[in-house]
Amino acid sequence: MWRVLLGVARLVVMPVARLRVTGDVPADLRNGPIILAVNHIGPFDPIAITAACRVIRLAPRLMATGGLFRAPVVGAAMRAAGHIRINRRQADVALAVDDVAAALAVGSHVLGYPEGRITLDPGMWPERGKTGMARVALATGAPVVAVAQWGAHEVAAWGGFGPTVRALCRALVRRPVVRVHFGRQVDLSGIDAGVPGAAQRATDRIIDAITEELRSLRVDEPRLPRYIDPVRPLSVQRRHRPSA
Repeated sequence: MWRVLLGVARLVVMPVARLRVTGDVPADLRNGPIILAVNHIGPFDPIAITAACRVIRLAPRLMATGGLFRAPVVGAAMRAAGHIRINRRQADVALAVDDVAAALAVGSHVLGYPEGRITLDPGMWPERGKTGMARVALATGAPVVAVAQWGAHEVAAWGGFGPTVRALCRALVRRPVVRVHFGRQVDLSGIDAGVPGAAQRATDRIIDAITEELRSLRVDEPRLPRYIDPVRPLSVQRRHRPSA
C-alpha cells in the first residue's frame, strides 16, 4: 500500500510543481534504522517529501498528526501503510515515542518533523523543535539525517478551501520549483541521554542541521521568501536560536 502511495504522490506533484531532489542517504545507513528529520513549511510539503522519497527509493514510515488518521479514506490509507500516529496536545502523546522506538527496533526508516507543526516563523526558517524525535534518537542510537525542503509553500495555502483552490490554480499555471535535499547525518556525539537537558541539546543540533541544509536551497531568499502566503499566521514565539 505505502509503495503504491509513494508513486501516487509523485504523480500528484507533477502537474503543480517541478520537483528537484538532491543528495541521498548512504548505503550503510539504508541497511539499518534511520530517522529522517524534515522542516515543515506548508500543507503540501508532506506530499512533496513523499514524492522525493520515491525518487531516491526510500519508503519511510511517517510520523503524522492524529487528525489525519481520523479523516475519511486518508485515515484508512495511513493505517494500512503502517504510519505512526502522533496525538499532539493529548495526554497519550508520549506513547508515540514508544511506537517510533518499536519501529526503529525492527529496522524501519522513520520520517518526521521535529518542529511539531508548520513553521510560523516570518522568514519560514525552522522553529525551535520539540524533543520527541531527539529522545528517540538518544534512546535507540538510530542515526538522524537532516532533510531540507523549499518551494512546497507555493503550491497550497495555509487555511480554508478557497485559499487552497486559488493557490493550486496558481501552481498549475506556474509550476513552482520544489526542492528537497537529503543532507548529512546529524552529529549527536557527546550528548549523554542521562544528563538533564540532553534531549533539548540534541533537538537544537537537529534543527541546526536542517537549517544549514535549507540555506543551500534558498540562497536567493536568505531572509524572507519571495512568495508569502497572505493567510498564513506569523509568530516569533518559537524562533530557533542556533546552538553554540
